[in-house]
Amino acid sequence: MIASMESVVKRYGDVTALDHVNLDISEGEILGLLGPNGAGKTTAIRVLCGLIPADSGRVTMFGENQTVTNLNTRRQMGLVTQEITVFTDLTAAENLRYFGGLHGLRGAELAANVKAVLEFVGLTEHAKKYPKKFSGGMQRRLNIACALVHKPKFLIMDEPTVGIDPQSRNHILESVKKIARQGTTVLYTSHYMEEVQAICDRISIMDAGRVIAEGTLGELVGRIQHEDKTLFTAVQSSDELTEELKAISGVKGVTASGNAYEIVSTAGSGNLNRIIEIAQRHGGVTDVSVVKPTLEDVFLTLTGKSLRDGGDNGVM
Repeated sequence: MIASMESVVKRYGDVTALDHVNLDISEGEILGLLGPNGAGKTTAIRVLCGLIPADSGRVTMFGENQTVTNLNTRRQMGLVTQEITVFTDLTAAENLRYFGGLHGLRGAELAANVKAVLEFVGLTEHAKKYPKKFSGGMQRRLNIACALVHKPKFLIMDEPTVGIDPQSRNHILESVKKIARQGTTVLYTSHYMEEVQAICDRISIMDAGRVIAEGTLGELVGRIQHEDKTLFTAVQSSDELTEELKAISGVKGVTASGNAYEIVSTAGSGNLNRIIEIAQRHGGVTDVSVVKPTLEDVFLTLTGKSLRDGGDNGVM
């Protein structure tokens, strides 16, 4: 276990930012941390990093108690913040040498790491350029490089793709997967469901300062999946087709709008082949699809909010 939070509480005055949070992060995984605004994600990250103390509970990192004075754990971590934190009056390479030096890198090791991380984020040709002349996506990549230059065992990425173009976003997502393959554990927060679905091994969902659900995407979807929905377009609709579809075991409802049919079945009933077989007997189908719950559906069901909802109660 790389890191864990056990019944962690953090309050800001009368506001409870973290309400007995339990969170485990296993070595080598990419853990997605989701939550609406005010859920407590940023506070959880600050406590994990040792930037602020918890009011109660226990936080461990690399088997040690995490505190605001534990420099050993911080040396093994990297943090990519929502804000761009590079120096605009230093070149890309100078930024990396500066942040590498903060982690104790010197001489040949520092030079080798700077060269490697510039190549990793695709900025080798821009090493001597100033970030103020970079696009937003390039600045984001340099921000990530600064957190990677010391080769951390654990990387926390807090909204690393905010406000960038699709090409840069894809580059960053591929980089995250590569980082994990190379052995770095990653905690990843995002307001983009598709990012979390694409790269994360497990997902934890926070709301109102608590972790309310966690598991793989399949496990989370399984918690809310009570029905299967099949959509198809019939070559020719008829009352007879509708009645035969309704008679299939496990079918809970059939809706027809012109030639478009929607069939709701009990989850796991495996009715797709039977539906197609009956439709073929009544003239055939032009297209068919099975609608499955998504991570967005899970999130809405569990929190009652979309990921980009307001609902901010002052908790970060």
